[in-house]
Amino acid sequence: MRQIRTAAFVLVLAIPRLFAQCQTPKPDNSTVNRQDRTNGAVTADSQNANAGDRTLTQQIRKALVKDKSLSAYAHNLKVVSQNGVVTLKGSVRTEEEKHSVEAKAGRSPGGTTREAS
Repeated sequence: MRQIRTAAFVLVLAIPRLFAQCQTPKPDNSTVNRQDRTNGAVTADSQNANAGDRTLTQQIRKALVKDKSLSAYAHNLKVVSQNGVVTLKGSVRTEEEKHSVEAKAGRSPGGTTREAS
């Protein structure tokens, strides 16, 4: 009986160590976020609240999400409209996908696009 208690005690001590080894570190995206902190950087907070810019951003977002040929990266691009000028930020898989996204943003009524890194 004593051997069983000892074995159970050792097992209980080993479980936290095994669990700690299985955990993966959290991703570090601080490099990406640093570029959003620069003066004049266009971020989601820069989105104008006027009806025209809100509608423009909504139309582009809907067009991106509706196109199932685009990657998840393209579906998750930041879309910010300021006085009819649209800024697209994020990553896409290919040049072709980039052109497709730009075309969708440019086809939206009243939208002028500019590329941001």
